Amino acid sequence: MIDIHSHILPGLDDGSKSLEESVKMLRQAAAAGTTDIVASPHANQEYAFDPLGVERMIGELQAAAGDTPRIHYGCDFHLTLENIDDALRAPGKYSIDHRGYLLVEFSDFLVPKTSDQIFARMMHVGLRPIVTHPERNQLLQRRLPELEAWVAQGVHLQVTAQSLLGRFGKTAKECAHELMGRGLVHFLASDAHDTQWRTTALDEARRYVDERFGPEAGLRMLVENPRSALAGVPLTTVPLPIRRKPWYAFW
Repeated sequence: MIDIHSHILPGLDDGSKSLEESVKMLRQAAAAGTTDIVASPHANQEYAFDPLGVERMIGELQAAAGDTPRIHYGCDFHLTLENIDDALRAPGKYSIDHRGYLLVEFSDFLVPKTSDQIFARMMHVGLRPIVTHPERNQLLQRRLPELEAWVAQGVHLQVTAQSLLGRFGKTAKECAHELMGRGLVHFLASDAHDTQWRTTALDEARRYVDERFGPEAGLRMLVENPRSALAGVPLTTVPLPIRRKPWYAFW
């Protein structure tokens, strides 16, 4: 599996607090079947994003943890005016492995009315926006038609894998299943922050997706599409509406 969203770099944001914890997070990932993981520290008003520092930290962490999983460059990009302007000037600065796919996180308190225009400008300069964990955002949870319009525009969606398992509450779980059912989800990822509560392990979620939505869904969202993101090429498969047993039938 390939995990395109994690906070494994120590001391850069609210994720890992030490190199030792980061190594443990990587070993958890490897034990669960993850071969590649994107280190995506926040870029927001609280945490400044330093591309050279991220590259340097990736090298140090990879040397400390060994070859597996392979660590890739990325950023958890927040939609601020300064960030948007900077990304439009330097599309590779914040994107996964500098190849165009950009993890975009919305505030819980504001979704700009001009989001579609912002995405259009990003795509015009070669960026491919991936909206992260919309199922956990209290505003986006109630704006599914807007998410559908963004996907039709060419934007991608990434759901946190553990949302499907109920780890972020009932509303996030229901929204994650609705997004899956509507065929709007392109990626599943850990959004890992630690070794205990928000871990890098994706194996339980992969089993659940395979059973609930079919193994082709797990392969698409955790292997094939993430591989395209690392390579910076268009997705080879697109989401399709999935209607199986309701999620509550499994409890």
